[in-house]
Amino acid sequence: MEARGLARSFSSNSLVDGVSMSNLADKTCVPCRGDVPALKGDQLHALSHQLPNWKVVDEHHITRLFTFPDFKQALHFVNRVGSLAEEQGHHPDILLAWGRAEVTLWTHKINGLTESDFVMAAKIDTLYPGKGSH
Repeated sequence: MEARGLARSFSSNSLVDGVSMSNLADKTCVPCRGDVPALKGDQLHALSHQLPNWKVVDEHHITRLFTFPDFKQALHFVNRVGSLAEEQGHHPDILLAWGRAEVTLWTHKINGLTESDFVMAAKIDTLYPGKGSH
């Protein structure tokens, strides 16, 4: 599955001192035109702190492992993530295995991270029944 290129530009209203002013899960993924720079430095740091269970890898993508008591529940979660991805038009890479699902996000169009990757990650977190860290 390809994480389709999506981004949201940063306006003076959306960030104050590098911290987003609204809940990421309440936002909508916005299609990337490809002319937006990938997040780096302070902007990336501010967004990543809002999602402590997600790991930023090489300032390029974010990933999280979700665990479940069995395959059926992991599959149910993956199917819900798939429905959300279609709704948002932002498609993560998902690895499904017995009792676990690993989700990876980045914006392919710019080969890096945008705010929409963090929006999608926050929305995925709301689907996880074990909302604690895993």
